[in-house]
Amino acid sequence: MGTTVTAVRVIDKAVTLIEVLRDGGGHTLGTAGAAAGLPRATTHRLLTALEAHGLVRRDHDGRYQLGLGLAALGRAALDAFPLAEQARPELARLAEETGESTQLFVADREGRRCVVSVQSPHGLRWIVPEGALLPLGVGSAGRILAPSGGTSDVVRNGWLESVEEREPGVASVSAAVRERGGRTIAAISVSGPLSRLTDSPGLRFGPAVLECAKRVGHRLTA
Repeated sequence: MGTTVTAVRVIDKAVTLIEVLRDGGGHTLGTAGAAAGLPRATTHRLLTALEAHGLVRRDHDGRYQLGLGLAALGRAALDAFPLAEQARPELARLAEETGESTQLFVADREGRRCVVSVQSPHGLRWIVPEGALLPLGVGSAGRILAPSGGTSDVVRNGWLESVEEREPGVASVSAAVRERGGRTIAAISVSGPLSRLTDSPGLRFGPAVLECAKRVGHRLTA
């Protein structure tokens, strides 16, 4: 599952089970344990404990699902992260201007975390769930947040585009959100089907994404 391994193995195993349940389809005890690579007895013990804490629940068919307690924890985490609150109205404005989905990503461990996601009104759209952890170095936002800071194209244009770099049929363009000292703290993205964004999404939406990133940066330093 790609879950981080630490010295506290019981927590690693519990987090692995939570990651298994993220697909939303529900799991039996057997399928959850198999997907997590855990023995049946261990799986049962951990799922019972997670259920007691509201982090796991069972649906009407008895299948294990993510618990609603995680929703409260997720909301509390976002409330304690002012960047998300400041960026959300600007991302909604950018989505309205472009007609495409918009996201705010921050570097998190060895990847990038989507902390705000506003969906396009189109039926055919690219959706990145809030909370999703995606790789660094791949996709326009991933390259901006990578330790190298993207490429010289970012310096020249202020934005970076990608075409089918992480997913077939998807294009994106991103710009860095910078703090007062110039350090990149996040990336704003517009993403959507290649059929609408074309193979030059930066030419179409780059300036709008860059302006949005600047507005978010100004909100943080105001």
